[in-house]
Amino acid sequence: LLTLTAASGAARAADPPAAPAITVPFGETAMVAEPCRALPDSLTRYLAGPADQPLTPQMLKDYAAYNAWASANDWPGLCRYRAANQALKAAGGPRPRVVFMGDSITENWRRLSPGFFQPGVVGRGISGQTTPQMVARFYADVVALRPRVVHIMAGTNDVAGNTGPTSEDNFQRNIEAMVDMARANGIAVVLASVPPADHFSWRAGLKPAPQIARLNAWLADYAKRRGAVFVDYTAALGGPGGAMRPELTKDGVHPTKPGYDLIEPLAMKAVAEAEHSAGRRQAAGA
Repeated sequence: LLTLTAASGAARAADPPAAPAITVPFGETAMVAEPCRALPDSLTRYLAGPADQPLTPQMLKDYAAYNAWASANDWPGLCRYRAANQALKAAGGPRPRVVFMGDSITENWRRLSPGFFQPGVVGRGISGQTTPQMVARFYADVVALRPRVVHIMAGTNDVAGNTGPTSEDNFQRNIEAMVDMARANGIAVVLASVPPADHFSWRAGLKPAPQIARLNAWLADYAKRRGAVFVDYTAALGGPGGAMRPELTKDGVHPTKPGYDLIEPLAMKAVAEAEHSAGRRQAAGA
């Protein structure tokens, strides 16, 4: 929260009244056993349903209220999958084959193509997220689940500036941090290309296609240098000028079900390649 101090009495008189102090029932400290606020029932039902279902007025009201709480209390989104992660770990069984980490493109994937996310294939996308938020929740949503592979698809919202201005260098360092955490914990890595887009409906005036191309070139080179697998979805999803093919999207950013159908075989081929490469490294003692 940035507070500006007025330079004159006249300016001070025009300032809005100070916000009231907020009292939060933390107990003795702010470290509590359950830090998360439960999702309203309407949002739980919405997130469990198809991604293209309409939002009712009640859902929109609940969504706004929950987002206000999360913005103030859970910037990384650690609460979004907290209960699901606990349930998955409590169930025991074999380690997941792959966790898909990402933003709304990954979150919608799980909802539009639930058959793809069979047992062992775990979706951990959060709408609107940028790479610094993903770094902050990477341990909870990926490492703690002990998957054999992580598929990281990120960058759209960094280019859009969802959490403020950033840089290509910041994006690269955040990708490196996630790769380092995965590798340190014996998790093979698939780095996915940033999906094509030539505009953002929520950021009018931006022209993201050239920067997306630069980020993808870096991702491909970095994956090669680190021995990770790079999977490029551009040929499957992309159209002229860096746009997403109009028949595969409703808003120019998020694929529809036919778009996911095209990239799913590429994704699982990359996952299998990452598993194979990890096996070779283990055999070689790397």
